[in-house]
Amino acid sequence: MSVRKLKPITPGQRFRVVNNFEEITTNKPEKSLTVGIKKSGGRNQTGKMTMRYTGGGHKKKYRIIDFKRNKANVEATVKSVEYDPNRTAFIALLEYADGEKRYIIAPNGIKVDQKVVSGESVEPNVGNAMKLRNIPLGTVISCVEMKPGQGAILARSAGSSAQLTSRDGKYAIIKLPSGESRMILTECMAMIGSVSNSDHQLTVSGKAGRSRWLGRRPRTRPVVMNPVDHPMGGGEGRSSGGHPRSRNGMPAKGYKTRKKNKVSNRYIVSKRK
Repeated sequence: MSVRKLKPITPGQRFRVVNNFEEITTNKPEKSLTVGIKKSGGRNQTGKMTMRYTGGGHKKKYRIIDFKRNKANVEATVKSVEYDPNRTAFIALLEYADGEKRYIIAPNGIKVDQKVVSGESVEPNVGNAMKLRNIPLGTVISCVEMKPGQGAILARSAGSSAQLTSRDGKYAIIKLPSGESRMILTECMAMIGSVSNSDHQLTVSGKAGRSRWLGRRPRTRPVVMNPVDHPMGGGEGRSSGGHPRSRNGMPAKGYKTRKKNKVSNRYIVSKRK
């Protein structure tokens, strides 16, 4: 896993840092696991723009990912590691012993022809999936469920991981990427190892056009708007805009927005930093 800085032969390449994609083994997705994906450009059914700064972007297909890992005790072989335009992490194509193929989020260090398996009594090796009650304490995990059978919710993006710190009765205590420690039922599944493409955060797009390829339109700064459009708008000339806040008046820096009586607060052992 490494990145590469381009030579500044054009203005867009002067500061650009790209991924080497060393782990990628093929550029053709599995046809049976891809479906078409439709874009709305931020418009609703009447054609009115309801989401700002959205539109355009390169055409792409969705890869169906197996987040549940519910094919228990059937060994699978890693056939390829692929790029997925719908997420920051890489994905791995598995072929099970009975011939079925599935995509999973590729963990860091996974190789082609490697064997992976999910189930109750499996080895805690990279790429294997098991319930939290069977994973050794201190193990680095990713793709963690929050409810049994729901499918992976936590630690799915490039380079992210959680850590199983302890168990208390029917709950396991997980330290999440945000720094929060949280109780999760031990019946939930998790994958061993951290998520692939950890150098994603080091890449630099280099030009505004790359954001357009990803479907992001130019964002207007609040201080240049009118008072009718934003609380930070208006004023004579280049005025500061007042206190940083969102379009509906919510303070932006350091203001806590989580509800004090939220039901899931009881599962949080220590808050995020």
